[in-house]
Amino acid sequence: MASSAVREELDLEGSPPGRGDREPEEEAEGIDHFDRLPDALLLDVFNRIGDVKALGRCCVVCRRFHSLVPLVDYVVVHVDCVISDDPGPSSSSAPGCGGGGAGPDKGRGVFSHLARLVFGSLVKPLQALGQILSPAASATSRRSSGSSLSSSSSSSSSEVSHHSPTEVLKNFKEIRRLRIELPAGELRVEDGIFLKWKADFGSTLDTCVILGAASVLSSSSSPLSPKSSNPDPNPSFQDACGGDDSGTIPESFYTNGSLKLRVVWTISSLIAASARHYLLQQIIADHETLESLDLTDADGQGVLTMNKGQLRDLRVKPVSPSGTLQRTLVPALSMRLWYAPHLELPGGVVLEGATLVAIRPSETPGDGGGGGGGGIGSSDGCWVSNAFEEPYRTAAKLLVKRRNYCLEMNSF
Repeated sequence: MASSAVREELDLEGSPPGRGDREPEEEAEGIDHFDRLPDALLLDVFNRIGDVKALGRCCVVCRRFHSLVPLVDYVVVHVDCVISDDPGPSSSSAPGCGGGGAGPDKGRGVFSHLARLVFGSLVKPLQALGQILSPAASATSRRSSGSSLSSSSSSSSSEVSHHSPTEVLKNFKEIRRLRIELPAGELRVEDGIFLKWKADFGSTLDTCVILGAASVLSSSSSPLSPKSSNPDPNPSFQDACGGDDSGTIPESFYTNGSLKLRVVWTISSLIAASARHYLLQQIIADHETLESLDLTDADGQGVLTMNKGQLRDLRVKPVSPSGTLQRTLVPALSMRLWYAPHLELPGGVVLEGATLVAIRPSETPGDGGGGGGGGIGSSDGCWVSNAFEEPYRTAAKLLVKRRNYCLEMNSF
């Protein structure tokens, strides 16, 4: 009896685990602990991803991901290239398409019957996204994919890469925040010229702010900058303007073509903004949950923004096109222009020929003034000076302290 008791004790304490003891561990190893995460947490992860290309890859991971991805509320779409809808040249020859997409003409489409936004480098992820999120068209997509695989690379690109943002986004049902990034700014400016713009739209233009300069220099290379080993990070208005605090525009501004150049900057920026706005109509109509929308570019040249109220305004009031052009009609405008021949910013950045233009429709509801610059009031410094990030926010704040000049522009 004693020996049997000792044998039982050894079996319990000293012997290696039997097969029956290993089964729970093997079963534990086979469990996918990711499945234990709640849907709300996974959606938060997907919202932090944002990029539609990455979300397309997530769709093919499992059925659960496939069902959750369409419910994300934040999506970022990086457009690979812009091509024209005009018949003739094939998409493979469109400016900015293919390869690295770094050609100088890839933003030209806005001014010549803009545009169809297409994705070149995103072919496979977006094709997968379109198939998974569009069950009704999956069979057609598979047949298209199969034929593409057997054809040449150029033929494959022409068949599967033309996914517009509208097509890619149509099966996302809960988008609240959307950001679309174009491959480059549309404005083709000369080397050395600095130009940025920001426009807010509802059913038409609400506001637009343009900041430009003939050149951007460092303080060490500017002959007008004070020679100091410890430059003031917050220069006074007089120091920032090279000692000129009168705020008046020199006579040469009108005679040497500088004013004409600023008018070209203004009109070009408004055309680019109105063309972008025109392209967004279908996306906004398809996504009633949208609360904010940004359409920007990789160069940081311009950004069009729409908030919840402006998106609602567009759904209620149809867009007025500008004739046969694919852009929104720009209303009659009131503008204020500020100019400084020399403007030094914190961090050693110097703007030569710095120009700030603030734009609003001449008849802006609630302003109580019409015509004669009535669309822009004295209390509008906030939306003007805060339109850009630093250091250009400081540039705008310095410029609005100078004397401003009122201009009018007809609808176009």
